Amino acid sequence: MADNGIGFTEANRESFDTLYSDQKISEGGKGFGRFTCLKYFENLNIESIFKDGEVFKQRSFLMGKNNDIIVDEKVSPSEKTESGSIVELQAVKNGKFPDKKLTTIARNLTEKLLPYFVSKNYLCPQIILSEKTDSDSIVLNDYISNELSGLIKEIVVSENDFVIKVTSDEYHFKVRVFKFYSPKSQKSKISLVAHRREVTNTSIHNYIPEFVDEFYDKQTDNKDRNFIVKAYVFGDYLDKNVSLERGGFDFHKENELLLGISQNEIEVLASEIAQRAVGDDITLRQDKKNQRIKSYVQESAPWHRELIEEIDFSDMPFKPSNEQIESRLQKEKYNREVIVKREVNELLSNSDTENLKENVAEVVRKISDTSKNDLIHYVASRRNVLDIFKRSLELDLDGNYSSEGVVHDIIFPRKGDTNKTSFEGHNLWIIDERLNFTEYVCSDLPLNSRHSGRPDLLVYDEPVLFRGDNEVSNPVTVFEFKKPQRDNFVNPSSKEDPVQQIVRYVNKIRDGEYKTPEGREILVTENTPFYGYVVCALTKKVKRWLETEKDFKPMPDRLGFFQWRENINLYIEVISWDKVLKDANMRNKIFFHKLGI
Repeated sequence: MADNGIGFTEANRESFDTLYSDQKISEGGKGFGRFTCLKYFENLNIESIFKDGEVFKQRSFLMGKNNDIIVDEKVSPSEKTESGSIVELQAVKNGKFPDKKLTTIARNLTEKLLPYFVSKNYLCPQIILSEKTDSDSIVLNDYISNELSGLIKEIVVSENDFVIKVTSDEYHFKVRVFKFYSPKSQKSKISLVAHRREVTNTSIHNYIPEFVDEFYDKQTDNKDRNFIVKAYVFGDYLDKNVSLERGGFDFHKENELLLGISQNEIEVLASEIAQRAVGDDITLRQDKKNQRIKSYVQESAPWHRELIEEIDFSDMPFKPSNEQIESRLQKEKYNREVIVKREVNELLSNSDTENLKENVAEVVRKISDTSKNDLIHYVASRRNVLDIFKRSLELDLDGNYSSEGVVHDIIFPRKGDTNKTSFEGHNLWIIDERLNFTEYVCSDLPLNSRHSGRPDLLVYDEPVLFRGDNEVSNPVTVFEFKKPQRDNFVNPSSKEDPVQQIVRYVNKIRDGEYKTPEGREILVTENTPFYGYVVCALTKKVKRWLETEKDFKPMPDRLGFFQWRENINLYIEVISWDKVLKDANMRNKIFFHKLGI
């Protein structure tokens, strides 16, 4: 590096040799900056021409790495008649600058030194960057004065300052915003400046997520030109609180009520000015994000419809995933439920009846809103379950129907019962809404003993038992499921007659042979009603078998058959999988319609 200043006069030499020199304190100098050179380079060499009285002299030395700041100093007369200095930084440490292209270095230096070039009360000297051969050179000042290659351009913002008050003191800050074209992988930044030097930079998208992507300007040739934004923040508060090495500030980064102004507080206000500078670009991105969230709720989570109207999504990522949206909505839902519960508890613990009258309506409304959210979620989940159930009854790409296990797990998980599977964990409502309220459901588990018969949906060959409260007057319901499109159970040689299986199972229950796995007796009397359901494919073969051999009567829609066995109080229906799906859709259709799903 070479300059045409007054050189290393005795005064400048003594200042260089003094730790924490105050010679440049009026310009913000800390007297420590030169030591940072050895943080990035192995050696620092200086050659300088200076005027001593009426003659010019040459001074050369190395910067020491141990106790002495100046080493190997030499002073001699010089025949030159102009002063100046050459500072040589040798051998970059640890690959600190992997990209050493002249244009890259020039751009990085300009970004760091930009406050020098744009400060109105400071005349920046001309800075020329060139290769050793001098074949190519770049004048850094031209990036600003001539908009060299159009790489940097200031955005004029009408209100670009803000004030932060701490007790009785006021601190003023000014923000200047610039476009940096062709930014490669860089992100938009907020740079805090002290004494015209960039000290810290923070990504603006930490405060406004829509800044995460670069922006585009339309050119006259209809081509877009990409750019990022850098907002430089100036202020006396920053000048007075910069750290010794200018790597940070002597105030806290995060907001703290008792510790005054923080870096975070300054950057938040600066980011708002940067947003105004970009204008419509950010507004369009925020609208796009909000539409993305609304589309997710509309298509996948309608139970959140009312919730999204009251939530501020400004701090969410610019392109949120479904998981991020749902997580945010669930968090907000939980927070509101906590508030409602607290308000209810406060109301109930308050003995003031007048206060109760004034607030109970509002609390009830809030409870209704949170409950409505859960109900919409539940109904929408039913829509998804029925879609899956429908596909499970269709042929796959290989021309096969789903296995028994697939349909089984949709209705009720295998090897489970109501003690293991919660209300939300099964879909018995597909068959009959009343089955949601049974006291006991057994699936693929033995009744009474390891060797007894067992309700087993998995293989569709053993009955399944459902019941409400275990009282003699409550009906017992037994189901027999057969794999979709299977009808060989009607063959004379088959031992899997589902009607007879249900009859035998009912008789064993009436005779008291079965208990639940917990050892509870299944309470029945001669008058206890029994319902039996066979769910299978009603092929022509099965229909003929039911009418001619089993004496069943067809239902009006011809999707099922029924029979009453008076001697054992058993009503039996044989229904098709299509009827199960059709009836389930019909029962829920009005709810799906109301939700628009």
